[in-house]
Amino acid sequence: PSFLRLVVCVPQDPRVLDSMLPYLTAYYGNPHSRTHAYGWESEAAMENARRQVADLIGADSREIIFTSGATESNNMAIKGVARFYKSRKKHIITTQTEHKCVLDSCRSLETEGFRVTYLPVKKNGLIDLKELEAAFQPDTSLVSVMTVNNEIGVKQPICDIGEICRARKVFFHTDAAQAIGKIPMDVNNMKIDLMSISGHKIYGPKGVGALYVRRRPRVRLEPLQSGGGQERGLRSGTVPTPLAVGLGAACEVAQQEMEYDHKRILQLAERLVTKIMSEVPDVVMNGDREHRYPGCINLSFAYVEGESLLMALKDVALSSGSACTSASLEPSYVLRAIGTDEDLAHSSIRFGIGRFTTEEEVDYTVQKCIQHVKRLREMSPLWEMVQDGIDLKSIKWTQH
Repeated sequence: PSFLRLVVCVPQDPRVLDSMLPYLTAYYGNPHSRTHAYGWESEAAMENARRQVADLIGADSREIIFTSGATESNNMAIKGVARFYKSRKKHIITTQTEHKCVLDSCRSLETEGFRVTYLPVKKNGLIDLKELEAAFQPDTSLVSVMTVNNEIGVKQPICDIGEICRARKVFFHTDAAQAIGKIPMDVNNMKIDLMSISGHKIYGPKGVGALYVRRRPRVRLEPLQSGGGQERGLRSGTVPTPLAVGLGAACEVAQQEMEYDHKRILQLAERLVTKIMSEVPDVVMNGDREHRYPGCINLSFAYVEGESLLMALKDVALSSGSACTSASLEPSYVLRAIGTDEDLAHSSIRFGIGRFTTEEEVDYTVQKCIQHVKRLREMSPLWEMVQDGIDLKSIKWTQH
């Protein structure tokens, strides 16, 4: 194939497109128009999609708010809760490895006078629950911890975090964009109060997502957008029916295929990692080996510049970090947070394996990866020094 799908560029499932097409052509009514049949048809489709999203996470359909994606959902949840309860509560807890939109939302709240605790993570990428418990203050309103990390694939202990928050009557928000439809999620069992969902991460359309907002115990939000009061007044603006229908269909397909997808992705991931590590020495897998989603693999190839390897593998869709921060030449802040040396952080590549990735694509990527890592190392004076038994950390580098 001319361009391989081995990564985070998630294609849309054809079944999702089929569900959307009628609402892009024949059924074009505004779902909020109550005075004619065109509106009723669109409203019925939108409500059916809301139910499909809710069913995937064990929620009530009235708890699902349609948004433009997980970035908006994260902003709504974090800023919305903080501002609503600000007269009594001014403290928020999150982690250093959250998605950029969560960290930036927290930084924005700090300029408004809120205090934020950014919990560190252990070397395996997981938070220490004792540190979480110690971080609570009398005026903590919200804890926000992502379910599956978008760069290293580690899965946080969401059930334990939910228990801790519920015992303290503090709301718990999770960015589940990388977890929904891939691992089983139940908002009641996990005691989640707010959850962010993205359409395109589950083979749905781009530009749509959802925010789950618990009704009992009730979570109150201050809306970010003012307007016509759609989506229970929490997110004004006309809901794009075709996109909502696509998100609903993607959730339904994910529910049906989750077990099969997971088993298959696990096999492909093991194939990729085993083959690369058996052929190439000095490869480090970033993040916990056990508590992870197998479809997100982050490998560091020592003594190889990650960007050079990416350029050599330009017919494969890979990345050196998250898509949101890949324009930056700084090493990934997630890898820095787990204590990865700067040189190793610069040599890391993220591989994504999904529903439509084939065995042939994995094998092609493995073969190319091995070939180019060996080639780049042969050109590297550092690799030559290591082969000669020189400890690079003992060298005093001077600039001329």
